[in-house]
Amino acid sequence: MSSTHPSRVVPSGVAASRVAVVGGGISGLVAAYRLRTLLGPAAEIVLVEGSQRLGGALRTVELGGVALDVGAEAFLVRRPEAVGLVAELGLGGQLTHPTPAAPTVRGGGRTLPLPTRTVLGLPGAATDVEGLLSAPGAARVAAEPTVPLCWEPGQDAAVGMLLRKRAGDELVDRLVDPLLGGVYAGRADALGLRATLPAVATALDRGAGSLLAAASAVLFSGSPPGGGRSPVFGTLRGGLSVLVDALVAAAAVRLRLGLPVRGLARIPEGWRLELGSHLLGTAGAEYLDADAVVLAVPAPALRRLLADPLPVASAAAGRVEVASCAVVGLALPLAATQALPEVSGVLVAASEALSEPPLSVKAFTFSGRKWAHARSEHVLLVRASLGRHGEARVLQRDDAELLDAVRADLAALTGITAAPVATVVARWGGGLPQYAPGHLDAVAALERDVSGSAGLAVAGATLHGVGLPACIATADAAARRIAEYLNGVNAPAAARGGTMGS
Repeated sequence: MSSTHPSRVVPSGVAASRVAVVGGGISGLVAAYRLRTLLGPAAEIVLVEGSQRLGGALRTVELGGVALDVGAEAFLVRRPEAVGLVAELGLGGQLTHPTPAAPTVRGGGRTLPLPTRTVLGLPGAATDVEGLLSAPGAARVAAEPTVPLCWEPGQDAAVGMLLRKRAGDELVDRLVDPLLGGVYAGRADALGLRATLPAVATALDRGAGSLLAAASAVLFSGSPPGGGRSPVFGTLRGGLSVLVDALVAAAAVRLRLGLPVRGLARIPEGWRLELGSHLLGTAGAEYLDADAVVLAVPAPALRRLLADPLPVASAAAGRVEVASCAVVGLALPLAATQALPEVSGVLVAASEALSEPPLSVKAFTFSGRKWAHARSEHVLLVRASLGRHGEARVLQRDDAELLDAVRADLAALTGITAAPVATVVARWGGGLPQYAPGHLDAVAALERDVSGSAGLAVAGATLHGVGLPACIATADAAARRIAEYLNGVNAPAAARGGTMGS
């Protein structure tokens, strides 16, 4: 990219630092907010988002008079990042947890309670899952600890392939694959153990003699004191868009919406961003100079933006594939749902697509049963999730066809055929990274290359986890890296002790 540009170049300020945050999802918003708290009111923070809305995968709509999240709907509360951020923003009073309604899973043509003592479907003992499996399937799981395990510390493997070899297909198809599919919109046979079940991989590194033994160690270490059950998930009354709004207000950013970032280049003063649609060509380009940049965008955008300044990091980002999914929300007449069991929802095994009738969804959440704040005197909110990596055909239908498929699946699973009083379809294209075997190696290569570039940081679900706490952690780390760099650059030379590295 040429360093000579027309007069639309916006020069960096002299008195205060300018930081550009690229991406308006949860990672970009948290990075902007943390930068504000670290750099103070004088800093100029410009948040550039290619779409016309903020929040990324956090989106709350009103359906049937009730708030419904049609992207991410909850976060882990056993990690501290999301709970801490909620409290820091003064939203602690809106934190809420699921009702006692329990989830179910559909596999082998049956809908059964979801086993509670597993690590994303991997049990600590065969008795924890035997009710879900056939007698031969349960026997294969029970025999897993007797199968010699060849495991080298630090190695990785595809979760599904490793489990199939040691414990049979049923455990994967009926339990592990639906659970991993719910988190990553991926398939167990293509997702890496070390990135998706890191505690299990660590237990194997420490000498656990089998997968069940590793899961047992993880389950034991995660048990709350006294053996009681503490909440696993939380959300906010009013929906997670409440968090988005609070972050935007507290970050006090200059927003640039509807402007894709199509180029990134080093300049002597820092970094230059080229903004605008590729369809407009160079004539429609705008350039934004900044002292520092945080990239909080999905892997394909990372690969593209880093291709010129950091080809090694770009290649590493290119190793991360992404999946698309959709959420369909239904507001059903409450009177027509009385026969629905008191459960929070049902996960659907991918193999049920071959059942009769074939099922398209990967999960139903009965939001009005799962969340007390989503209950209504008039409707029951239900959300359906569709789309796994490699299943583009499922999402190639238009909204009306998706809605018909969801209603047919709901009727097949529950018998409910009532017409909804309101519906919504939300599509999430390419937003879910696939953590293949070797994912952590790719991330390490990306982060090493970025660490050598002063004033540049990355954040987001591409790195160390797709949930809100993990995204918040990467955003916080990116903001602190940038703040340390800028504080060092802006300090007197004597205090800096010379030129500051990254």
